[in-house]
Amino acid sequence: MTETTTQDTDRSETAGASSDSQTRSQPGAGTESTPETWTDYEFEGEPKMAVSGLDVYYGDDQALDDISIEIPEKSVTALIGPSGCGKSTFLRCLNRMNDRIRGANVDGTVTFEGKNIYQEALDLVELRKRVGMVFQAPNPFPKSIRDNVAYGPRKHGKVRTDFLAKLTGRDDSEREDEIVERSLKQAALWDEVKDRLDDNALGLSGGQQQRLCIARCLAVDPEVILMDEPASALDPIATAKIEDLIEDLAEDYTVVIVTHNMQQAARISDQTAVFLTGGELVEYGDTDQVFEDPQSQRVEDYITGKFG
Repeated sequence: MTETTTQDTDRSETAGASSDSQTRSQPGAGTESTPETWTDYEFEGEPKMAVSGLDVYYGDDQALDDISIEIPEKSVTALIGPSGCGKSTFLRCLNRMNDRIRGANVDGTVTFEGKNIYQEALDLVELRKRVGMVFQAPNPFPKSIRDNVAYGPRKHGKVRTDFLAKLTGRDDSEREDEIVERSLKQAALWDEVKDRLDDNALGLSGGQQQRLCIARCLAVDPEVILMDEPASALDPIATAKIEDLIEDLAEDYTVVIVTHNMQQAARISDQTAVFLTGGELVEYGDTDQVFEDPQSQRVEDYITGKFG
């Protein structure tokens, strides 16, 4: 996907491993052992998604190295780390968007509600309906605001508004209107566009377009929403609206967000995963703990701006 591949020129890193820890190169400071306890985040309830032993290669280049992580339900999980560390690659693994990238090879297990999404004969359309994605750059269709939001429900057969449906008395126009209104309200956009739903979506501002893309994702009733730097191209006011929206969405959805803005991760996430060079997950835990008292020296150096 063109929206995300620029972040994923990841390179493998020589490493030795033992049964409970790994030794990695630490930028500018020798080596550091990475115990599994640094990424073993405990929380109440069953995970919505779980990843075990995930390796990803693009040809001969390793993008992710033995990633294991559990993602809590109805919360915000932030993925942070320097460019090229595999954050976007990891995000795309959660709904198999890497399948669309030539040369990508994924090994390991990713489960969604206990079911391995990399098993054969999995319905990818259904998976990506339940695990939706919002990309870095807003990508509304060159259609009306209404048609953008209604596109998913129409495609998945949730509503029918075509001529045949009208002719047979099975027209779902009222239900479609309800879905459009609900989704736009959830995306905090309804009040701004309710009087111009038939206008071309490309006429909206950048921030409005991104919230429209979120509404389009919500219209098909996902359970997990993946966001790849959804506010990176927006001004501070639009960014604040997106952040408020993400916090509201976490009351009903599981949100996983890639961000280069560490202050943003600290503001909106419940837990934070830190990826470093070589596609290594170095630390994962409660956001306050990760930012205020990181266990890894490399994570502390990254957060305090010594590298990255």
